[in-house]
Parts: sequence; structure tokens; C-alpha cells
Amino acid sequence: MAPRRRCPVCRSKQWHKEPSSGLIACSEGHVLQNYRHEAAEADDLGPHTLRKRALKSGRKKKEKESKADPKLYHGARARYHYFQCLQLLLRKQIVALTGLWNLPPEFETICRDVWAVHLSLLPSPPPAEPYFHLQETQGKTQPTREDAVIPTTDTPPDGENPSEESEESSSSESSDEEENEDPEIAALLRENSASGSSSDDDSIVDPALKLSDASPRQAEKKSLKNRYDSPASNVAVLTLACWMMRIPVICADFQKIIELHELPYLDPVPLLPSKLTLHLTRHTIQMLSPHHTPSTLVVHSLASRLAKIMYSSHGIITPELNAAPILWRTIRCLGGTPTLYNLTKRLAYILSLPLTLHYSLAPNLKQVNKRDPSSHKYDNVPPEVAFLATCIVVLKMVYGLDGKIRLPNTSTDPACALPRLDEYISLLKNLDDADSKSKHAMFSSETQMSVAYLSGSMTDEYLDFCEKALVRPKDEKTEGRNLLEDYFPIRKGNSTAQKNMTTLEDVPTYPKLRANRSKADNPEAMLPGQPYTIFNAQDVLGTLPEEYELVVSRAARWAGVPDEYLSSVIERFERRVVRWWDGERKRLIEASKEEE
Repeated sequence: MAPRRRCPVCRSKQWHKEPSSGLIACSEGHVLQNYRHEAAEADDLGPHTLRKRALKSGRKKKEKESKADPKLYHGARARYHYFQCLQLLLRKQIVALTGLWNLPPEFETICRDVWAVHLSLLPSPPPAEPYFHLQETQGKTQPTREDAVIPTTDTPPDGENPSEESEESSSSESSDEEENEDPEIAALLRENSASGSSSDDDSIVDPALKLSDASPRQAEKKSLKNRYDSPASNVAVLTLACWMMRIPVICADFQKIIELHELPYLDPVPLLPSKLTLHLTRHTIQMLSPHHTPSTLVVHSLASRLAKIMYSSHGIITPELNAAPILWRTIRCLGGTPTLYNLTKRLAYILSLPLTLHYSLAPNLKQVNKRDPSSHKYDNVPPEVAFLATCIVVLKMVYGLDGKIRLPNTSTDPACALPRLDEYISLLKNLDDADSKSKHAMFSSETQMSVAYLSGSMTDEYLDFCEKALVRPKDEKTEGRNLLEDYFPIRKGNSTAQKNMTTLEDVPTYPKLRANRSKADNPEAMLPGQPYTIFNAQDVLGTLPEEYELVVSRAARWAGVPDEYLSSVIERFERRVVRWWDGERKRLIEASKEEE
């Protein structure tokens, strides 16, 4: 051991290092001269320096076990599985509808083709997830989702790609860089790119869109996109197939059989086999199980959009409406006569009502001036709503429906062939009472019914309806156990007789009504259409006459639309008739001046 160095001043051997300055001093405080403090740290080590490297252990860290059920599908697989359930539900709906309305077997073929076109025209079509899932399970990386993207038409033809030379020149450099690249860094980069692509796929494919953070317009657009692949789209496909076969059905017909559980729509998950329902998440089950029947406006908007896109993309033409039977049904729902049918048909021709499913599929209006429109507002309303509005305009021209008496002056006036107003109003009230006692009105979700006031036959019908809605029949091939059937077994007895085929609408028998009187019986009465009142549909605080409100409410209830919507269509048609009448008067005046 080397001897300690003495202080040259006091000869002391006790040294210490000052903590603040880092100088070495003796016990008396004399600072040691010619002392240099060197740090042993080196930033840049030479090539001959010994390096120690910590080796990683070979054991892998335990990953957190996922508590998710592996049987449930998520993401793209869940979306593909959702469309599988919708397709099976559509097949069951076709079978039920064919038996109810006695449709030909060609109806199923048309529905199948329309469904295939509908899937291809969705904003986000079903992904080819089973193919990708098979590639992932087999450990293959090619072809990937990115490689499956269809090339665009902007790519140049073969042999004319200007970037081929640059790609070939840089291929050698990139290969050298890939050889020198650290495998750990490459693995991290691959994980980063995979996480980014998966997040993009989830944002595109996942149908559960959060609408709370978006603006009202964006939320409305997203809700419309979700509506295109909802169970209501199946009803739109059925409606379009009926149009192609020219079957005189309206959207309210589908609402009736859905509410009576004759068409599978409400709570259809128990009808699906357990192999499909095993992979459904709670959110997917909610999407497959709507709480209410689709409204008339929703079904018509979906069907009209599908018909428009089918024509614009594939050139598939949807035939026009079978107008005569539907117009007669609208006239009979209002207790009309053949005379009212002819008057409504004439006025519908004057109004230029389109008979196509979408107004863009109809020919444009005749444009005399450059500013003339090619189509009218409310041209895309459901056809039954347009016929009802036209019929109500005719009734207002004849009766007024404002509490004032109007009688025709001559016997040649068509108003003489219509019934008297008081008898006609009483007929509408009787029709409303009969409809309120019908099976559809009793079991409708909008009807507030008490079982205590039901008769014996109505109670039997209600129990049969509950059996159909809650307990699935045994002849259907449904797997799994039904709790209601296990705990409450049903004994087949003498139930009420049911029809083998459900018609679109029962034909009512109307009593004979007396013809309308002439003005000679009441000279103080006004002529038909003399003071015509147009009610503003946007006037919320205004009150309608009792007669007019009765007619509008019955028509809206039959078509399945709100009263305000039908009133707005009536107002628009009335103003269109006024413009047409002003134009006819101007033409007559100009013609008389030319003759003079």
C-alpha cells in the first residue's frame, strides 16, 4: 500500500474532498496544488475498448388473457355474419309472403336478384371476410386486404409506366437496406402498420357509429347510411319486387302483416338457427331486432333510392305503378264511387303525377320557358299518398268540407252523381268504427287496448295472436329450447277459424246512399268550388273544420303517414291546380282576343 502524501505546509496526512468545489484539502484547510480531476466517462469509445452487452432472457412475457368470448364475431366478420342473418331472414319473409298473398314462384327469383344488386350498391358493401379469415388461419400473408383493392382506371396501360425505371434503379438500394435492417425494428414497424390498418378497417366496417359527437347533419347522414343495411331494407326489396311484378300493394300492407306477426320482422332472432345466433353480439342482435314496424315514408324512400341506383348503375328499369287497382283502393277507403274515381283520375292527369317509384325515372315535364321546372315538389311521395291527396282535393271542390253548403246547379254536373254530404260523413264515421274493431287495429302497437273490455271471441283471437307472437310454432325448424313453451305448454283445441290466404284488403259492403241534391232545392247554397279555401299545413295553432279533419285523418291512417304530412301534400297540389287554372284562363283570354 503506497504511503499517504503529506501536506507541504502543515505536514498533515488527513485529506478530504470539498463537496461544493471538488477540491482536495488537508485537515488544516490547505488546498492540494497541481491536482486534476478527470471523469472516467467516455462518450465515444475506441475500436479496442471492451464492451459489455446485457443479453436478453429467452423467456417471453405472459400476455394478458382476454375475457372476450371467442365465439362472438367482431369487426368485419361480424358485419359479414350480420348480412348472412339478413339474407336468411329475407328468405323466410319471401316464403311467408308467398303463402299469405298466393304469389307465383317467380317472386322468389326476383327478390333474390334484387337482393344481390342491393348488396352490391350499398355505401359499404359486405366484406369478403371468410376468405381473409381463411388466409389468416393458414398463416398466409398474400393476398392481403390491401392487395385485394380493385385497381382504378387511372393506371397507364402495359409497357407505358414511367416509374418502372426508377423502381428498378432503387430496388438494389432498398434490398441492401433491408439486409442491414435490424429484425427487431422491422418487427416493431410491422406491428405499427398493422395496428393502423386495423383501426382504419374498424372505422369503415363497424356499423356501430357514435352519433353523439357529430353534428346534427353528420348524424343524419350516418343514420341514413345505417338505414340502408337495416332490416327495413328487406321490406324495401320486397316492395320493389312487387312493383316489378305489378302487384297492387302499398307500404301499409306490409305494416299490417308485420304487426300481426304474419311476416317475420319483429324479434326474428329466435327464428334463426343456433349456428348463426351463436356468434351474434348484443349490438348485432339489437340491429336485427327492430322495436317497431318501418313507416311508409321510410320504406318508400329506401325502395325509391334502390330503384334509382339500379337504373343509374346497371340500367335496370322498374316498371310503372299498377295505378288502376291502387287508385280504386284509395277511393274505396274514403267510401267513394266510380264517379269520384273518374274525377280523381282526371285531376291526377292535370297534376302530372308520376307513376314511377322515383320521380327521376319519369319523363321530365314540358318546359315552355327556360325557367319552367322539370319536376314538381312532392313528386317523390308514395303513390297512394298522392292519390289520396288528389281525391281529397276533388272532395273539397265538390263539398267544400268547411261547414258551408254547396250544391250543383245543373244535372250534367258530376257532383250530382256523388252522395249527399251528411250521409257521406256518417259513412266515414261508420268505416272508422269498423276499422277500430278490426284485428289489425286491436293488435296494433299504437292501440291502447284493455283486455277487460274484450268479448269472448276477441279474447280467443288475442290469445291466438299472443301464441303466434311469443311462442314459435313447432313446424318451423328452429333449434334451441323455448322457455314459454316449456313452462306453459299449449294444448290444441277448437280455436277460431282462420283463412288459408290473407288478402290485401277485405272488401267492405257500403250501404246505398242517396244522390246529391241540386241548387233548386236550396237556392241560397253555393256552387261547388265557388269559394275554395286552402289551409296552410304549417299553421300549427290553426284549427281545421270537423268534416275536413275527419277525411284527412282517415286517409292518413289508411296510408300510414302523419296527418301533417298529408295536409302539406294536399296544400301543394291545391296550389298547383290554382296555377294550372290561371294558365288556362290566360290561354282562353288570348284565344278570344285572336278570334276578335
